Amino acid sequence: MEFLLGGAAACCAGVITNPLEVVKTRVQLQGELRSRGCYAIHYKNVFHAFYAVAKADGVLALQKGLAPALWYQFFMNGVRLGTFHCLENFNFIKNSQGDVSVYRSICAGALSGCIGSLIGSPFYMVKTQLQAQSAGSVAVGYQHHYHGMFEAFSKIFGKHGILGLWRGVNAAMVRVTLGSAAQLATFSKSKFVIDEAEIFPRDSVSCALAASMLSGAVVVALMTPFDVISTRLYNQGVDSRGKGLLYRGVSDCFFKIFSTEGILGYYKGWSASLLRLGPHTVLSLMFWNEFRKYYDHISAPEDVDFLQP
Repeated sequence: MEFLLGGAAACCAGVITNPLEVVKTRVQLQGELRSRGCYAIHYKNVFHAFYAVAKADGVLALQKGLAPALWYQFFMNGVRLGTFHCLENFNFIKNSQGDVSVYRSICAGALSGCIGSLIGSPFYMVKTQLQAQSAGSVAVGYQHHYHGMFEAFSKIFGKHGILGLWRGVNAAMVRVTLGSAAQLATFSKSKFVIDEAEIFPRDSVSCALAASMLSGAVVVALMTPFDVISTRLYNQGVDSRGKGLLYRGVSDCFFKIFSTEGILGYYKGWSASLLRLGPHTVLSLMFWNEFRKYYDHISAPEDVDFLQP
């Protein structure tokens, strides 16, 4: 049930934040392996990107890749949040004094994220490729020309087999492991501190919101470079043997971005990531927290009065 609750919470957040994910993907692919000033700028900033996508591809294009995005959220975050909560239930994240341990929370978050990203990787790859597809006037990155999620899976599996569905998983595991460790550790610790300080009523929505906002800021700061690398690896074209046309792997992508785009290349789409990850972190953790409270409420045994003999 913990896995189902985590997946449902992430899907609720994903429906709302998917347009920001589309914009983030486009901005991260813009000027791929090109020096500043040597490529056309179709998306000046995150707000202009919304206008450019809607004008060129239609308003509905802002929800491109929604189906695989939701399946990814369900599987990845369902496993990630469910695993973390199981570890939480076993008191893994608490020290001998019963306080939440930052070190233990980081380890639990990293492990949970690593497992979740491995399982959800095929959906994230298809999501990225569908979101990158656009009209020629604003196209960025490699264009795969799929008509939907099922066609994408069918073609990838037909050409490259089962391993083709997990291409780029190494980058995804690094990305989500770091992001999950930062997110879940800071959320748990922040929520514990806020509860102890009695800033808001214990276990209230306000408490979860405040803890989620702090968590989202940390995630954006740490995860954006690996998010860019992950997007590039997932979206690149491949040859007949399934090898990437631009990058051989995570380290190769890392050095190529630095040599051509500089240090700022790792932070392309940073504002879009902030606008997307912040609300997504807040919403997913808030939904997760509320779903757990509701489930605990309905599953708690009712008090029964026994007649004394």
